[in-house]
Amino acid sequence: MFETLKAQPADKILMLMQMYREDPRENKIDLGVGVYKDATGLTPVMRAVKAAEHKLWKDQDSKVYTGLVGDPAFGDAMVDLVLADTVPRANVAAAATPGGTGAVRQGFEMIRMARPDARVFVSDPTWPNHLSMLSYLGIETVQYRYFDDETRGVDFDGMIADLKTAHAGDVILLHGCCHNPTGANLTAQQWDEVIAVLLETGATPMIDLAYQGFGDGLEQDAAATRKVAAAVPECLIAASCSKNFGIYRERTGILMAVTADAAAQKLNQGTLAYLNRQNFSFPPDHGARVVTMILSDDALRADWKAELEEVRNTMLGLRSQLAKELQQRSGSDRFAFLAAHRGMFSRLGTTPDKVEALRDKHGIYMVGDSRMNIAGLNTTTVPILAQAILDVGI
Repeated sequence: MFETLKAQPADKILMLMQMYREDPRENKIDLGVGVYKDATGLTPVMRAVKAAEHKLWKDQDSKVYTGLVGDPAFGDAMVDLVLADTVPRANVAAAATPGGTGAVRQGFEMIRMARPDARVFVSDPTWPNHLSMLSYLGIETVQYRYFDDETRGVDFDGMIADLKTAHAGDVILLHGCCHNPTGANLTAQQWDEVIAVLLETGATPMIDLAYQGFGDGLEQDAAATRKVAAAVPECLIAASCSKNFGIYRERTGILMAVTADAAAQKLNQGTLAYLNRQNFSFPPDHGARVVTMILSDDALRADWKAELEEVRNTMLGLRSQLAKELQQRSGSDRFAFLAAHRGMFSRLGTTPDKVEALRDKHGIYMVGDSRMNIAGLNTTTVPILAQAILDVGI
């Protein structure tokens, strides 16, 4: 029977990783894969994670299943981290998932179950896996304008015009902070205008919050999500612990369904449990338990927050250094957007042939749409990248 299967398109980022590994040049630079790296190129285990895992190793006496939606303490800890006291806890259904990707997938599954004819509005561009999953599930997608290749900022007028075509029963997928792949974020005032459109159209927001703490700080990065959750009748939030806790391989995420009353929360909670059962039954627990331990222990939480700030400030420093290098070498401020962007990624807004020239001539690897991982740089490689960008005529 399997001879009827068709070859699936290769993942562009995985292909790029393979090309990088096979490149024999010693001075090559990997700006493709979306993980944080320190100055030595290592993705370290955070101090608080190490400490929590050590305690867990000593104290844990069973590996029995948790509930279908994971340990309730993990749900409580993550709802508090993301939403704080924005909405009553009793109004939030929550389910642990295999990573932020699992949370997004379960969110899409819930949308399809509730409204089979729902359209999901996605930013142009967005994380490619959003589009892949939506296509696989047979959910209609509508792209809304987001990134302006000229200014390398948000095309906000275009975005609002496109979002106003949504209606009740549609879903608008938003990036809570650190937009992937562009790094260009909405201002607080712009978020207010988006909320006004949501209320006007009756569309339901779904927020992908993969980088809380990587942009302007833990609280600041959650501000837009909290504002949306407080303003609309219902919303979905998919949150990831991969980046801000550095536990990529532990696949730790959570999906939240926020509603206006506790009665609706009970229905949503049952639905999330059902969806988990159909897809993987019980979610992974190790990463979720480590996160719970960190967030519920004052000393571990303080150390985690301090190290997360070190990570965030390192990326901000690299952004500023790159923008300054380019300004000095080009005599132009056209790359100032790099310092204004937030998170791991920035999109240069150039053509695939120039991205290919960076790879072929300089051994610099980034995704074909010119998305680059700022965290793949260090203070030594920033000047190399700056000169290469100018050499290929970006």
